[in-house]
Amino acid sequence: MAQAALICTLDDLHLAPTIAALEAGYDVLLEKPMATTVEDCVRLVQTAERSGRVLMLCHVLRYTSFFSALHDVIAAGRLGEIITVEHRENVSFWHMAHSYVRGNWRHSRLAPMILAKCCHDFDILFWNLGPVKRLSSFGSLLHYRAENAPPGAPERCTDGCPYEAECPWYAPRLYLDLIPLMQEGRWSRSAMERLFAGLYLDHPLLTNLARRLIPPLDAGLDYREWPISVISEDTSLEARRRALESGPYGRCVYRCDNDVVDHQMVNMELESGASAVLVMHGHSHQESRTMRYDGSRATLFGQFYLTDSEIQIHDHLTGKVELIRPEPGRAGHGGGDEGVMRAFVRALRQGRVEPLTSARASLESHLLAFAAEQARLEGAIVDMAAYRQQVEGVA
Repeated sequence: MAQAALICTLDDLHLAPTIAALEAGYDVLLEKPMATTVEDCVRLVQTAERSGRVLMLCHVLRYTSFFSALHDVIAAGRLGEIITVEHRENVSFWHMAHSYVRGNWRHSRLAPMILAKCCHDFDILFWNLGPVKRLSSFGSLLHYRAENAPPGAPERCTDGCPYEAECPWYAPRLYLDLIPLMQEGRWSRSAMERLFAGLYLDHPLLTNLARRLIPPLDAGLDYREWPISVISEDTSLEARRRALESGPYGRCVYRCDNDVVDHQMVNMELESGASAVLVMHGHSHQESRTMRYDGSRATLFGQFYLTDSEIQIHDHLTGKVELIRPEPGRAGHGGGDEGVMRAFVRALRQGRVEPLTSARASLESHLLAFAAEQARLEGAIVDMAAYRQQVEGVA
């Protein structure tokens, strides 16, 4: 019927359709994570290799201009020998509440958060640094718990919460008033987006008047995409209100049935002898990834936002600082979504997968995530060579 299949179901529904498509002779582009158990991830890779079909993962960060530039700097040896790395996945407070407290990824029985959110980050670290020798991990669900609810807080934000004016997670603030999204807009590289966001936040009465008089301004501020589009198929203001009154996204963040961690740290010893730490948390003011690479010749600082990014290289010998500002793509994930689609089309035309995000190349990030969760739950240090051998043997 077609040359390829795109599997974009929820995480726990990836395995069966991907296996069926591969065995039916289709090449497949699969959303991350590839599966929600380590055995199923290995099974998918083995099925793709046995069938001779293309299986690519949507590890889109490798296709962004920022992470491509970061990789090129490291691969060229400009930092010298890499000694330590700090990589932070800063999940904004409102994104945490939307996806991992109120939303689809709130249950650990679906997948651990370190897999669902950070397989991208493990993939970047593996791409830049090579294999991990051993790791440990710590983390917990610290804040979004019932005992942290202020006295008298109702089950729903729309039930007359006495704390609505002081609560950052007050649902109408995000889904109706768009305040957190506009706050993110203040950081945009686009002068027009910064202007719109500033007007909206600082001069609401003037903005409402201007929207009635200037149709392009009204259209620019009538945002209905993610995460607004998730809570209701009808994205009108009235439909969104009804969704908050009855659906999961109107619940108080302290009254949900979530159990995934809201912070986790993974400590890694690399095969090269370098050490790295991945920090993931859901309490950031801004959605971003930030990092520091210390090498024997230079130190690198990186900041990756969806609308802006920057790399600083501090040379140890000269003291000079080089600034690299990769141009972000306008498509999703800083241009990574468009990049992975182009790569998949090239793979289909060539009849083979590019090694950048093949299933085999992407498997390592998943193994690291599952091993990190095991280390966190057991309070153990996981030897990755033994772990890889074990999971490959049981799949």
